[in-house]
Amino acid sequence: MNLGSMMRASRTPEQYSYYRSGLKGLAFSLLITTAWIVPAPQVAAQQYQFNTVSIDGNQRIGDSAILSQAGIARGQAISAGELNDAYQRLNNSGLFESVSITPQGRTLKITVVELPTINRISFEGNRRIKDEALSSVVDSTARRVFNPTLAEKDANSIAQAYSNDGRLSARVQPKVIKRSQNRVDLVFEIFEGDNVEVERLSFVGNRKFSDRRLRRVLGTKQAGIFRRLVRRDTFVEDRVEFDKQVLRDFYFSRGYVDMRINSVNAELTQERDGYFVGFNVQEGQQFQFGQISVVSELNNVDSDEYMKIVKVKPGVVYSPTLVEADIARIERQAIRDGVDFMRVEPRVTRNDRTQTLDVEFVLSRGQRIFVERIDIEGNTTTLDRVVRRQFDSVEGDPFNPREIRQSAERIRALGYFESAEVNAREGSTPEQVVIDVDVEEKPTGSLNFGGSFSSSDGFGVAISFAEENFLGRGQKLLLNVSTAADARRYGFNFIEPSLLGRDVALGLELDYSETNSSFSTYDSSRLTFRPSLSFPVSENGRLQLRYTAEQVEATARDPNEDGSAFAGGIIANDIAAGALVSSALGYEYSYDTRRTGLDPNAGVLFRFSQDFAGLGGDQKYVRTVAKLVGEKKFFNEELTLRATLEGGAIAWSSGTNRALDRFILTPAQLRGFEPGGVGPRDTGSSENDTLGGNMYLVGRLEAEFPLGLPEEYGIRGGVFYDVGNLWDLSDVNLSGGTVSGESGSFRHVIGVSIFWDTPVGPLQFNISDAIQKEDYDREQKFEITLQTQF
Repeated sequence: MNLGSMMRASRTPEQYSYYRSGLKGLAFSLLITTAWIVPAPQVAAQQYQFNTVSIDGNQRIGDSAILSQAGIARGQAISAGELNDAYQRLNNSGLFESVSITPQGRTLKITVVELPTINRISFEGNRRIKDEALSSVVDSTARRVFNPTLAEKDANSIAQAYSNDGRLSARVQPKVIKRSQNRVDLVFEIFEGDNVEVERLSFVGNRKFSDRRLRRVLGTKQAGIFRRLVRRDTFVEDRVEFDKQVLRDFYFSRGYVDMRINSVNAELTQERDGYFVGFNVQEGQQFQFGQISVVSELNNVDSDEYMKIVKVKPGVVYSPTLVEADIARIERQAIRDGVDFMRVEPRVTRNDRTQTLDVEFVLSRGQRIFVERIDIEGNTTTLDRVVRRQFDSVEGDPFNPREIRQSAERIRALGYFESAEVNAREGSTPEQVVIDVDVEEKPTGSLNFGGSFSSSDGFGVAISFAEENFLGRGQKLLLNVSTAADARRYGFNFIEPSLLGRDVALGLELDYSETNSSFSTYDSSRLTFRPSLSFPVSENGRLQLRYTAEQVEATARDPNEDGSAFAGGIIANDIAAGALVSSALGYEYSYDTRRTGLDPNAGVLFRFSQDFAGLGGDQKYVRTVAKLVGEKKFFNEELTLRATLEGGAIAWSSGTNRALDRFILTPAQLRGFEPGGVGPRDTGSSENDTLGGNMYLVGRLEAEFPLGLPEEYGIRGGVFYDVGNLWDLSDVNLSGGTVSGESGSFRHVIGVSIFWDTPVGPLQFNISDAIQKEDYDREQKFEITLQTQF
């Protein structure tokens, strides 16, 4: 008896009936499960085969294009899944607003509703960013199919452009206006919102340098009284990252090699209209250079010879820039000596006890890698050669990474490009590299209109056109016209910075000016033509060679038009001489350490020039001018002291020595007096005409310091002391005149200055008092000028 029989024998009739019914249910369940797992032939995947495809709703897109996009061919057997794939391809093509696919026997019916085409794209509500700039950030294009997803993406791109401009609350809404023939106008409605300004820039952990000094380093500025005009006070996150780098460079260049920026916190104000930006810094200790040495690992290189050209000395404040400069000097000398692929490695040893850094320049053999080619992209206006001449290396030269970095800095310093990236990548072989230069052009021309007022020349209008990259050739062109009640000037300047591909600048200057000042008894005209060549003669020195041709004439006038004004005998002699021509060869040597000196807080400028007239013309003389300026910053760069010594002399051989040919002191040279307000004077004329002098000497001492006002005002103070003299009328026809001050006397002037950084430029207000002067001098106690660099 098997197990089943035993079970049946032990059950009652009721139990058996129940068991039988349960067994039937189990069998039915197993049957359904089996049918699900192993489908029978009658439930196989459905297949379609269409002899005809009917397409409705398309106006712009052809039937064949729709069938190609769907991937369906007539007579082809396809499954339901493949039919669904065809629907998805059409739906995702970005061409249709809706798609339906309906099988009808042997016919497949495809119905589409096409997306409209964009008739035009416009922007509404934008004032800060022009339409042209916004058009460059959107991907939607007129006469293309309208894509709602792309329009939303474009709206986000526009909002991001406003965010980069400091307007974080800007909102952009794309709107569609329906037109005929299934076209639409795409309009981006823009709510610009207000600038989110930097209300406060603060620093934590800075002990050596004040907040005021560090703010001057950063590109981001606090919102000041010119917040409507100054755009750098808006909060831009990318600019903060740049500020962190320039802040590190500032400290490193001053010997604080352990400086760290622990964090930068930017918090929105409660009204969400401004940011509080705080830099948490750790300055560390200042280090100086210790022992400096050069070690050579090359048999044919004498380290002592290269030690002679190292400029840094022990005791100088450490700066990575100075180390880089010495490495560049060594590498240039190695090229001149025919030593290729020399590698200069600075090995720095730290001495915490003495707070010094010993630097050992190790000369070794580097890898033999050559420059295969230099590829330049993005320069739509600037010619390739303008960018290429910033490289000292050409194709086939040994590759020098430091030289390439310096070339990149020179390209950025041109000012022609919004951005410039220079990278090196492997060339066709591992021993070759390709230099990729990617630039983005920016406008380099400007048209300026301005007005002026002078107590001596009256009101005037100035118009100038300047092009820093003329025709994309890197040339500079300047045209200017200035007119005033008593003076007019017309000028043309042209500079070719790289004549014949060399570091030689060719300059051409043509200038014409007229004066008819009411403070003199004569009018004057001056026509000047001056070509020049200038080139470097040392690391900090530059020499200019020039030729100057001038025609100068003085003419009599009656400023009062009633006969009451008359010229004295001396000026009458000048007028009688008529128009005289001078032809002179000259040179100017300049030496400037303001940016390349060993001390970033000190600089020296020296200029010496001479012009030798007599190469034809009516005049024969030698004009000599010299200028020496020194500047030093103290008290953690809060106080700036500046000293200037300037002088000139003219030695006449023949010709007519006129007032127009001699030196005249201006307020830029000696403050506290009008132009021509000091020096010898013809007191016999009705206007006490200034006569100028063959010699002058001026000294200026000035200090510049903060006034304690908020930094965002951009206002600083200063005091100055000027002393100067203008004298000597040798070789001058003094007959018929009454001369005062021929032998000269030193004038002494003290005063105070207010320096104000405004959007139109740095203004300087001078209030002065001449504590020693002559009775016939013409004072100018108050003066407003554009502050210029020495």
